[in-house]
Amino acid sequence: MLRRSGLPLTQGLLRRSNPLGFCLCCSKAKMSTVSKARRLEGADKNIWVEFVKLAATYKTVNLGQGFPNFPPPDFVREAFVDVVSEKDTLIHQYTRAFGQPNLVTILAKFFGKLLGRELDPLDNVLVTVGAYEALFCCFQALVDDGDEVIIIEPYFDCYEPMTKMAGGTPVFIPLQPKAAGDGKLMSSGDWRLDPKELATKFTKRTKAIVLNSPNNPLGKVFSRQELELIAELCVKHNVLCFSDEVYEWLVYDGNKHVRIASLPGMWERTLTIGSAGKTFSATGWKVGWTLRPDELLKHLRTVHQNSVYHCATAAQEAVARAFQTEFERLEKPESYFVQLPKELQQKRDRLVNCLSAVGMKPVVPEGTYFLIVDLTEFKAPLPDFQDSEEPYDFRFVKWMIKNKGLAAIPVSAFYSPPQKKNFDRFIRFCFAKENTTLDAAAAILQQWSQTKPSQ
Repeated sequence: MLRRSGLPLTQGLLRRSNPLGFCLCCSKAKMSTVSKARRLEGADKNIWVEFVKLAATYKTVNLGQGFPNFPPPDFVREAFVDVVSEKDTLIHQYTRAFGQPNLVTILAKFFGKLLGRELDPLDNVLVTVGAYEALFCCFQALVDDGDEVIIIEPYFDCYEPMTKMAGGTPVFIPLQPKAAGDGKLMSSGDWRLDPKELATKFTKRTKAIVLNSPNNPLGKVFSRQELELIAELCVKHNVLCFSDEVYEWLVYDGNKHVRIASLPGMWERTLTIGSAGKTFSATGWKVGWTLRPDELLKHLRTVHQNSVYHCATAAQEAVARAFQTEFERLEKPESYFVQLPKELQQKRDRLVNCLSAVGMKPVVPEGTYFLIVDLTEFKAPLPDFQDSEEPYDFRFVKWMIKNKGLAAIPVSAFYSPPQKKNFDRFIRFCFAKENTTLDAAAAILQQWSQTKPSQ
């Protein structure tokens, strides 16, 4: 009967199986024209999707995306293996939605000691699917239509779309670079906020300021004096602080990471965000957390329970055991939090020397595992795209990936539209890589310098 009707088999089946009498294939065609929600406007493009795909396509030496290509420490991997190998089958099932009991307990104990205050595991800690979800919960729970959110540039790229998706308005303020002088390389510490300009960004509509220290992509570690300025303005204007501290252990050259929640008047208004992925070099585990007073945390719990709801139980237990080990070693030479920054500082210095040797100008980072490079005086034979609206750094990185086999990330992606042209001569490299990877990058750079036309 279906064949005699002259309909393709699939259409005939759709019509025959549809009790309401309308054509589902026609309905599907109409549905495809439905417009997306307004809150997604401008959030569809993503720097990581574009450049990770490009790096994989051309099989590059990848110093672009920010993750270590070396394994987590043995005690962390062993903790995970032990957890999933145990006879307790509940480790493979749901646990407490807001954080596995062992993990929230050790996080409260560990960070309570660092903050100098007693933390309640159930009221002051929320475990999330990575720091990314923790940030999303902050914006969705606490930013409303018409609220302003101050974002310091350069900024991790999700801060802007997360603000807009929550109905808020991003208000940007750039860190201003100051030349080092005397032929020295610039440091991330040479990039500073203008105190007077910062004060003008706080208005009666300001709901929060986003702080990222150490900063991605710049590597800046905000000093106590700089944080005290921010804290003073937050207290004066009754503003929240979303403090993204995922690189808190990756600090170099004797610099110290200061937790803004430890400053006077800031605990009650700060949402501190952390990451097991960055802490233990296991970014794929996607375990993060937020620390804050219960009167703020309860709103994030509402978002969490109605979206993600739950983080992988086994990963949480493994992270709990890793933190327990580190709590017993805290500030001792054998601590991973002492050993890792020493190892990464050596990798940083090595990459700085390689980049300097070919005529690029690295900005030496005080923290994180990223460094940015100034290309202003570096000549490269890029095609002349007269009609291209892409920033120079986007075109440079794409050219470098395709022609040199070396991947990086354009820094203008971390700036607001008005500032992109001012900072499109910078690119970002990640140095949290095996020495063999850094060797391969050095070989590309050395060969490049030998074939590059004189400047």
